Amino acid sequence: MSPLEESIKNYALSYETKEDLNPIIDAIGDAKIVLLGEASHGTSEFYTVRAELSKRLIEEKGFKLIAVEGDWPSCQQINRFIKGYTDENEDVRNVLKSFNRWPTWMWANEEIADFVSWLKLHNQAKKDIQKVGFYGIDVYSLWESLEEIINFLGKTDPESTDLELAKKAFSCFEPFNQHPENYAMSSVNLSQACVDEVSKLLTSIRIHEDNYKNSEEADLNLKINALVAQNAEKYYRAMVKSDDLSWNVRDEHMVEAINEIMDYHGNEAKIIVWEHNTHIGDASATDMKAEDMINVGQVLREQNRKEYVYAVGFGTHRGTVIATEEWGVPFKRIEVPPATKNSWEAAMHNAGPFNKILIYNKENYSLFDDWIGHRAIGVVYNPEYEAYGSYVPSKMASRYDAFIHIDETKALSPLG
Repeated sequence: MSPLEESIKNYALSYETKEDLNPIIDAIGDAKIVLLGEASHGTSEFYTVRAELSKRLIEEKGFKLIAVEGDWPSCQQINRFIKGYTDENEDVRNVLKSFNRWPTWMWANEEIADFVSWLKLHNQAKKDIQKVGFYGIDVYSLWESLEEIINFLGKTDPESTDLELAKKAFSCFEPFNQHPENYAMSSVNLSQACVDEVSKLLTSIRIHEDNYKNSEEADLNLKINALVAQNAEKYYRAMVKSDDLSWNVRDEHMVEAINEIMDYHGNEAKIIVWEHNTHIGDASATDMKAEDMINVGQVLREQNRKEYVYAVGFGTHRGTVIATEEWGVPFKRIEVPPATKNSWEAAMHNAGPFNKILIYNKENYSLFDDWIGHRAIGVVYNPEYEAYGSYVPSKMASRYDAFIHIDETKALSPLG
């Protein structure tokens, strides 16, 4: 057994029951932002364990906000459902059908259906101010967000300046038929017209936000949709210049959305963030730093006091996953082979083939802060090439505050 494996054996805690999560709940302490990762977008246990942690944080530590790596308009359907803003008889699976953008399985799955049902039941016994909210913080929904603004203002304030600005912004993007790649390629030769339109819209909605306050968060909905439109334009424009640049634009947007949601709910607001490890694990403790790439975890740590942000990474040694072998094609169940030799996941397995929790602290920090490959599986995944691109060089104790290892995992269950 290697020195690293010996250290894991000495410090890791067995994880078999819900009560085994107690040490992480205790270590989170007074944190206001808890980041819960995942090593893939298609593993059942990553979703179910995050749900268990989230339930504990909601019930025991007063967290009332959940932000996920999903589109704002689709996640608003969940938010409205769990807060009772929609038909009480609506079925949760119908709500999740709003996730119709590929990769649909990320949020339209049975694991999320169970958690959303729990959230709705939890909220039914609470006053409005105590209810948990569910929000999407990703950047992709440019057209959908503009349509949301136009539809809302068309019904509630048809004479408003903001509606005219929203229509102008939408008409600027209309020629690209809701195909981001078309706008991305065309943006090289475009003027600043679309940039100006979405910037004017966001500025105006911020100025007039008091006009839209109501009991169903209309002002927040308008503001974030306008923010998405502005940053999505920036993101698609950056795509043709550099993958690294567009990554930074996307993660900066997600941080901005998190901060907007927290500010909206007041100084005592506490938020749980569900995203891939590559977003929540501090980028400055990975090889991303050499490319001047940042991420959500790094920026939130830089913006807040150390004790206010707590990041939990996730990983697996082997199992199955929902993913695809090409971008945009239908999903399938794919075998995840045993982790590559000398990787973090292999070391966790070799220290004992069981589920475990590792909490980094002053006593053990130096034992887990050497560079090592850490597996990351995306929505596109081909196990044949895993050794060549699926392992991110990382300093684990610097990247996360704690790590949950599920030795053998299974694919999640997409709806339908």
